[in-house]
Amino acid sequence: MPLAHGAACPPSRPAAPRHAATMGEAPEPSSQASLAVLSKVELRVSCRHLLDRDTLNKSDPCVLLLVQSQGQWVEVDRSEVIKSNLNPVFAKIFTVDYYFEEVQKLRFEVYDSHGQAGVGTHDDDFLGGMECTVGQIVAQKRVTKPLFLKYGKFAGKSTITVISEEISGNNGYVELAFRAKKLDDKDLFSKSDPFLEIYRIDDDSSEQLVYRTEVVKNNLSPIWEPFKVSLNSLCSCEEKRKLRCVVWDYDSRGKHDFIGEFFTTFEEMQKAMGENKVQWECMNPKYKIKKRNYKNSGVVVLLDLKIHRVYSFLDYIMGGCQIHFTVAIDFTASNGDPRNSCSLHYINPYQPNEYLKALVAVGEICQDYDSDKKFSALGFGARIPPKYEVSHDFAINFNPDNDECEGIQGVVESYQSCLPKIQLYGPTNVAPIITKVARVAADEERTKEASQYFILLILTDGVVTDMADTREAIVRASYLPMSIIIVGVGNADFTDMQILDGDDGVLRSPRGEPVLRDIVQFVPFRDFKNASPTALAKCVLAEVPKQVVEYYSYKAFPPRCPQPHTPDSNLGSPQ
Repeated sequence: MPLAHGAACPPSRPAAPRHAATMGEAPEPSSQASLAVLSKVELRVSCRHLLDRDTLNKSDPCVLLLVQSQGQWVEVDRSEVIKSNLNPVFAKIFTVDYYFEEVQKLRFEVYDSHGQAGVGTHDDDFLGGMECTVGQIVAQKRVTKPLFLKYGKFAGKSTITVISEEISGNNGYVELAFRAKKLDDKDLFSKSDPFLEIYRIDDDSSEQLVYRTEVVKNNLSPIWEPFKVSLNSLCSCEEKRKLRCVVWDYDSRGKHDFIGEFFTTFEEMQKAMGENKVQWECMNPKYKIKKRNYKNSGVVVLLDLKIHRVYSFLDYIMGGCQIHFTVAIDFTASNGDPRNSCSLHYINPYQPNEYLKALVAVGEICQDYDSDKKFSALGFGARIPPKYEVSHDFAINFNPDNDECEGIQGVVESYQSCLPKIQLYGPTNVAPIITKVARVAADEERTKEASQYFILLILTDGVVTDMADTREAIVRASYLPMSIIIVGVGNADFTDMQILDGDDGVLRSPRGEPVLRDIVQFVPFRDFKNASPTALAKCVLAEVPKQVVEYYSYKAFPPRCPQPHTPDSNLGSPQ
């Protein structure tokens, strides 16, 4: 059986900007969080009949996964190196986001690795490549294609097989710690170098490699490093599915010696939780037949098992988490006199202005997730009564003790009644409002419960004036249960506003501190001027479920107990 440990891989290429999420046997909780929101696919790779590039031994293959981004192939991940093997089955699991609406091109490249030197630049190191799309792999579940060298030349009879599995929304992962005792000694002048492989037995009786441990050198009672695998990978989330576990004695030439095997299920493994341990006799079927007094080839012990549940956005919502919606409206003078029909704040009895359109489109979705249907409505950049001093975080209902309005209609009415009472002024400072909502979110965080998440919708007609303070406020807010949506109203140049949206790079404070999470979504309203209101809402709210899950997963807050009458609609997918 193939194995690779301690061998050098090819030098890294730049990481892909978007399509590659965390890739490996089992993502950490924070990266797993997004699994509950996005469709993610696990890819397993094996090859057959690879070209033999080495003189004394067989090739030491390694697979690189590349995605096409802006017309360029960019490496996003790589497998382990498998020593001296022309038919490798790689333990590495590649995880990719799956977007139904996109053509996602992938390229798999197989190289012969050369120890610490990695992959050389010579053509001799390249064993072949294959291109396909994520959609093709998902549709067929198992894709086998020939490998090609440069200029479209076949790489002999070499083939590559990619098997896909979608990760379910309720997926979690399990942490396992194994050891063995008194294994058979397969080496003449030293002790065995054991490693363990776990295979899942599928419905068609085929076996799928789930995990391969590291090699423990010269040890008949090895203790392997704890490892994590997704429940989907381990047992397809079926506790009674049979698993085959095999112990091998590692051979540097790839001819590993079989020590023994045993069969189990995840259901049986769970007996190892807490202080309990589970053990299996490691059996060699040939020895059992040939040797009269044969007992076993050692014992494998499961020292510990920890299950980590990964929750979805709906788990939190159905557990009673409320979405508190706050709207902040730009009342700076650049909007124009509200009495003038050219003003962005002009109230036309027959046609709502852009501020109202954006407010209603987003607010109507959020209100389904707030049981009391009360929304905070704030204004900034205006002189307000009674002293007509400039304020950057005033309640548009002019109630300093309670800035909440009854429903979206209450916000609309407060907005319309407040316009004649204020003087549009400036500048466009939004940091005070972000800080104000963040203070409330910080109080919520201290409850250590997933009970309330805050969405701040900022409607503005221009680039913010206090950019440094805003960046600082956003970085602070990224540690709290809140998301920020900014909708640019009017025809201003919003180029600088893209800085606040982390899609093109990590937002940092003026001191260089990065955001913990990407919590800002910016869109110009003009991009949706001729679209339905639901299109705007779907765009600006699409990231919110992922942001909610990322936050609570980072804080390790589970959903609360399910509450009656929780909403069942899908945030970000308005009807």
